[in-house]
Amino acid sequence: MEHYDIVIVGTGAAGLFCALSLPQDKKILCISKDALDGSDSFLAQGGICMLRDDNDYESYFEDTMRAGHYENRKESVEIMIRSSQDIIKDLEGYGVEFEKKDGQFVFTKEGAHSNNRILFHADVTGREITSKLLARAMERENITLKAHTTMVDWVCQDNVCYGIVVADMDGKTSTIEADVTVLACGGLGGVYPHSTNYRHISGDALALAMYHNVRLENCDYVQIHPTTLFTRQNGRSFLISESVRGEGAVLRDKNGERFTDELQPRDVVSNAILAKMKEQKTEHVWLDFSPIPEEEILNHFPNIYKHCVEAGFDPLKTWVPVVPAQHYFMGGIYVDKDSKTTMEQLYAVGETSCNGVHGRNRLASNSLLESLVFAKRAAADIAAKESFKKAADFDNLVNMDGYEDLPSIMEYYHAMVVGEIKKEANLRAEKEAI
Repeated sequence: MEHYDIVIVGTGAAGLFCALSLPQDKKILCISKDALDGSDSFLAQGGICMLRDDNDYESYFEDTMRAGHYENRKESVEIMIRSSQDIIKDLEGYGVEFEKKDGQFVFTKEGAHSNNRILFHADVTGREITSKLLARAMERENITLKAHTTMVDWVCQDNVCYGIVVADMDGKTSTIEADVTVLACGGLGGVYPHSTNYRHISGDALALAMYHNVRLENCDYVQIHPTTLFTRQNGRSFLISESVRGEGAVLRDKNGERFTDELQPRDVVSNAILAKMKEQKTEHVWLDFSPIPEEEILNHFPNIYKHCVEAGFDPLKTWVPVVPAQHYFMGGIYVDKDSKTTMEQLYAVGETSCNGVHGRNRLASNSLLESLVFAKRAAADIAAKESFKKAADFDNLVNMDGYEDLPSIMEYYHAMVVGEIKKEANLRAEKEAI
């Protein structure tokens, strides 16, 4: 058994930012199910929102609420927006670089935004942010990082979390005792056949929450991204950022006709594409980059351009086939404004959590910001606590023999997650039909 002050499950933007925001006298362990850089945070292309000034507040708030079908928690939305400028200052302090011109931020625009308020680093903003956070975490003596370490259970009793059970690459299990456990393990794309997420990110924390009676919220609120590169190959779907449409790219059907407003919220655009595919009996629609200047494509979207060319479609010369795919999870483990779950000494941040910011549908480029804002709030809440509950007999709270068949356990977790999504979707459909 190992002991840490805090164990953080996940090494994406939320987990790393939480670790870096905690006092440096805390002994912290961050684990990753895959490689340390194997998180969806590294894949984020478009950017991160920032409140431009006070004049931008009302429109930013309304854009977020409208995209979320007004099912958002207003308090959480306000906290996120009001915190955005401080978060960007923190990121720059960690070495993150955003596009600038003459020393001033360059802002871009994406779907459902009424103003240019998105900061970016080419088309690899997530990689820029998360790689710099990882580098800073590796420099901290109080932070230990472990790759290929899978959380398989929580060690808890009477609704208090005392740590976790983990498995290494060989399937060997052990326990980690911690005063606080922070879940930052991403979404659930791995349970979908077509997703922009890494396959190993499959909602394990949600299954454990169900198993241990921790409250979940809106588990059927799963976002489908309108534009991923069409392919008949298996594996992770390659996302073509919404900022491509924000800069002018348009969608066309098999006849070359434009059929929707590309800058509507993602769920609206996705539904329009799926409807057109059904109507015309096609496997995809087309994304036409030609309204974007060539220099802008090459400088702002170099990674997307390269990937499309490698797939046989040069955006400078031809339209690119695109299809919707699962992308983001708006629901998750219910948390309050300080990222606390309904179990004591257990927090959740990032896509794993549901703090109500996104409502029914996420506004483009709010995900990185929301993750960082509420990860920092979790760290502040943890740091403010003077004492924590200790397990009287930690070693006897779990039966380690029960984790021998790990593949079956993980398969069971996946089935639980899929079942919960379907159940919630059916219940909501029945309710809304009344």
